Amino acid sequence: MTLSKPKKPTREQAEDAVRTLIRWAGDDPKREGLIDTPKRVVKSYEEFFRGYGVDPDAILSRTFKEVEGYDEMIVLRDIVFESYCEHHMVPFTGKVHVAYIPGCKVLGVSKLARLVDIYAKRLQIQEKLTAQIASTLNNVLKPRGVGVVVEATHMCMTTRGVHKPGSVMQTSQLLGSFRSDPRTRQEFFSLLKIN
Repeated sequence: MTLSKPKKPTREQAEDAVRTLIRWAGDDPKREGLIDTPKRVVKSYEEFFRGYGVDPDAILSRTFKEVEGYDEMIVLRDIVFESYCEHHMVPFTGKVHVAYIPGCKVLGVSKLARLVDIYAKRLQIQEKLTAQIASTLNNVLKPRGVGVVVEATHMCMTTRGVHKPGSVMQTSQLLGSFRSDPRTRQEFFSLLKIN
């Protein structure tokens, strides 16, 4: 049995929810400084979570086969991203490093950055973000291997809870030859300067 998606609230309902949270925090949503805050928050959420409205497979649909036989590792490092923790709805930010070894086709370089953005612009946990980027690239492109490393700082850890600023979480997902061949894995990590 497949669960159906819940009906999306209206903009007015979303703005009312923000007013409720303002009251819950102890302030008056009708005071001058907060009167337009519900509209601003809802508009921000449209930007923060725009990834829900984009099909990642479609972004990767245009590929190139004329590569003169190129079959070595392709790496795009330091793709900066911002996402929101699905547990506390506060930001986590960092960098994604994506690599693949092409089978018979390659992507335009901007597609890798767009793929990162699609998944980052959803409520996330870092582990799921890492796996989604890798599996989508693997499923659509059918490369010989995929490697994804994500490094991020989580505000749910730095501004609340344990209060540990400066801590960085690192996750990786290795598929195909990146998982099965230690030399490929080592080449990838050495290009990222990760031991």
